[in-house]
Amino acid sequence: MNNGRGNSKRNTAGKSNSGGKRPNAAAKAGFKKNQDKSGFSKPKPIFDKPKKAVKTEKSEDIRLNKYISNSGVCSRRDADIYIQSGNVKVNGEVVTEMGYKVKPGDVVNFDGSVITPEKKEYVLLNKPKGFTTSKDEETSANNVLDLVRNATKAKLQPVGRMDKTTTGLLLFTNDTDMIRKFTEPNQRSSKVYQVSIDRNLKFEDLEKIQSGITIDNHKIYVEEISYVENAPKSEIGIKMKTSNVKVVRNIFEHLGYNVLKVDRVVFAGLTKKNIGRGYWRFLTEQEVINLKNS
Repeated sequence: MNNGRGNSKRNTAGKSNSGGKRPNAAAKAGFKKNQDKSGFSKPKPIFDKPKKAVKTEKSEDIRLNKYISNSGVCSRRDADIYIQSGNVKVNGEVVTEMGYKVKPGDVVNFDGSVITPEKKEYVLLNKPKGFTTSKDEETSANNVLDLVRNATKAKLQPVGRMDKTTTGLLLFTNDTDMIRKFTEPNQRSSKVYQVSIDRNLKFEDLEKIQSGITIDNHKIYVEEISYVENAPKSEIGIKMKTSNVKVVRNIFEHLGYNVLKVDRVVFAGLTKKNIGRGYWRFLTEQEVINLKNS
């Protein structure tokens, strides 16, 4: 239905405006907007309307605790503790103010060393045997960092621990907040492990694991456990929230089984699809968002 608004906007001198407002006297006389009867334009006001206040903070400014976290030395939460303790200097001056903003060109000294922020990188590896996350393990085992060394110049760290016999998905990042998120005992993301044991798992033992077993006075719960389809009953799929593979091994060893192999096939929604053993890939932006929200 035509309400006449469009016609009234397009109205000019000498044209009829059926359906809209009637033209005023100035329009009838042929004067343009902002002109008086002499045909000259009306003078603009001397003073313009006051402009809105412009924020002085530049987009490059960054909170000090975030700057420290981005450098890869610790999480934001821990950075706050260092700041309050007087262990952080900006341009040679100790800063204890929470919420302090670092400007481009500022020199930040953290606990005696100058630090610079890094771009956050996230690398997913399908770990093979013979590599470990621990520097303390026997010298015959190589470190997993050797497998992703050429991925980026960022200082990557593995999320969680894996011994040299464990295979499967292992996430690397320089995002210390994400590392802390996935290594805390109360973290909520699920992981799926395929476990190979030395003999068939008894159905009653499977039910024990499903209902929760106590090891060293700690109750251990699993989300799901089942025999792997179309495989011997010594091949077990187990879904848990822990990223500590040692816990997975302890469950079966506690019941008298020898664990031959543990392979992590799902990590917080990430899978091994299109990643061959020993290969890696960068996470997509959406995968990073999903991890942060998991």
